[in-house]
Amino acid sequence: MRFRFWGTRGSIAKPGPATLRYGGNTSCVEVRSNSGTLIVLDCGTGAHALGHALVADGTARRGHILITHTHWDHIQGFPFFAPLRAPGNEWDVYGPRGSGSSLRDTMSGQMQYEYFPVTLEDLDATVRYHDLVEGTLDIGDVRVTAHYLHHPALTLGYRLEVDDVTLVYASDHEPHSRHLALGKPGPAGGQDCRHLEFLAGADILIHDAQYTAEEYPSKAGWGHSTIEYVVDSAVRSGVRQAYLYHHDPMRDDDAVDDLLKQGRKRLAATGSEMTLLAAREGDEVEVATARERDAPPERAGMRARALPARGMSNSVVLASLLNDHDAATIGAALERDGPRLVRADSLDETLEQIRQHHPSLLLLDEKLGDGISEVCRAVRAQSDQYARAAPIIVVAERDDPSEQQRRLDAGVTDWLFKPFSGGYAQTRVRAWLLRTICRWRNAPQPPDESTRSGALRRLALLDTSAEERFDRYTRIASALFDVPIALITLVAEERQWFKSRRGLEETETHRDVAFCSHAILSDDILQVEDTLQDDRFADNPVVTGELRVRFYAGVPLRLKDGHRVGTLCLVDHRPRLLDEHELSELKDLGALVERELQLSSDS
Repeated sequence: MRFRFWGTRGSIAKPGPATLRYGGNTSCVEVRSNSGTLIVLDCGTGAHALGHALVADGTARRGHILITHTHWDHIQGFPFFAPLRAPGNEWDVYGPRGSGSSLRDTMSGQMQYEYFPVTLEDLDATVRYHDLVEGTLDIGDVRVTAHYLHHPALTLGYRLEVDDVTLVYASDHEPHSRHLALGKPGPAGGQDCRHLEFLAGADILIHDAQYTAEEYPSKAGWGHSTIEYVVDSAVRSGVRQAYLYHHDPMRDDDAVDDLLKQGRKRLAATGSEMTLLAAREGDEVEVATARERDAPPERAGMRARALPARGMSNSVVLASLLNDHDAATIGAALERDGPRLVRADSLDETLEQIRQHHPSLLLLDEKLGDGISEVCRAVRAQSDQYARAAPIIVVAERDDPSEQQRRLDAGVTDWLFKPFSGGYAQTRVRAWLLRTICRWRNAPQPPDESTRSGALRRLALLDTSAEERFDRYTRIASALFDVPIALITLVAEERQWFKSRRGLEETETHRDVAFCSHAILSDDILQVEDTLQDDRFADNPVVTGELRVRFYAGVPLRLKDGHRVGTLCLVDHRPRLLDEHELSELKDLGALVERELQLSSDS
């Protein structure tokens, strides 16, 4: 992997003699994998020079742009990015999805006639737009994990993993805890802990470091990190090399030098071997394969959602004991996005509203005291999986690390510190709700996953050629049940692969989107009458995307040792329901496929 800085400045471009060494253009980083996959991180004014360089060397025909958020300093280079104006070029643009306008609508806003002479529709390249929420997706050979950052606008950081190298790009992020922002020692809890997990084990970290701890008190709530926080977080996360990024426009080259010296002094005191640098416009870095590094910890629950977000209109936000001013601020923020606000004025009323409404998000004033723990127990004890996972946010006056740890242990998710503006509250609420409603349920791994996967590998059927002994059953199933798609799937560690497929061009999908990964959890047939009415699947890209899956029925395929290694499944583009006779026929067909699998196991 290699990367190059084309823009390192934050907030506003600041070219001139005082910024020659570190650069005056705003955020833009070029990343290339060894195989040639091209990813552009942000499209600030630095994208202008990058675009012309790509056109000049002829490598601009295909690429991907990952936008962290749509503040001007991250998108102003987009209209000037030359590859977008060349016929025959193909570019995919990804960015955070809000609840109102799409990414495409937002990007086109700065190109309206009043502001710019060329509209989005005038671009000659083929440009596709993808609305993202927090999660993981594959772009070429690059695994990209998107993670919400803490900023006044809905913002994503990106973790890129390719060529056995991990690069994390976290521009425009403020610590959730002001205690940590000031560089004070103490545990990281809630979303600060999740941020450390996002950074964990990175070979390269490019992180917003716009302020110092001394400057921070007057900048709190502006959505940027201090150098003290960046050094501390990078060390705690096991980062190998960190770049200070998003330089303040009021900081000239000499001031950035001083900032770097300050950071290195703090780093030396930790005894860490991490390398600390300041991002410099024009610097190009090639990162050797790091095969010997320890694997980063699993980031459970982070899954890709390159799809339109579901609406928030069905969501309920419960506000408990908030004063009228705070409730009005939250209520005005919710009106713009659609969730319904329900208020409670006592602990008993709060518990009753939980039972009645199963809220998607709870905002609890710290005045609830020990009642907060009782609310947490009530929420986490609900029978519905989504309701149990609802974020629980404490609205507090001050940042108290010891109190936070106690609340975290009780089940609190995060904090909202006063005072807060309506725009700030709206962004935070959006992020919390999008984590809960813009997802599908990933199937848990079966208890026998390690031995099950081994049994599948021993079949020696993965990635083998088509065989009539299997294809006959998908033909029969398609005709018998009048479905356009019938499949024999094998569910491997990271994917489901189709040993036989009828009515489908794809040969495999990621396991995260596989209905069959749910089907192998039980001996019974899994039948989904209407995917759009099932919270496990309604946001799944095979439902919302081109495949348009509306009905699924899969019978698990078992080996003699009891391991369920795949399914015989039916897929339709319309809702439907198999009756008992049809279910019995599907089970009989599945038994015949199991016999063929067993022949492979015995040979």
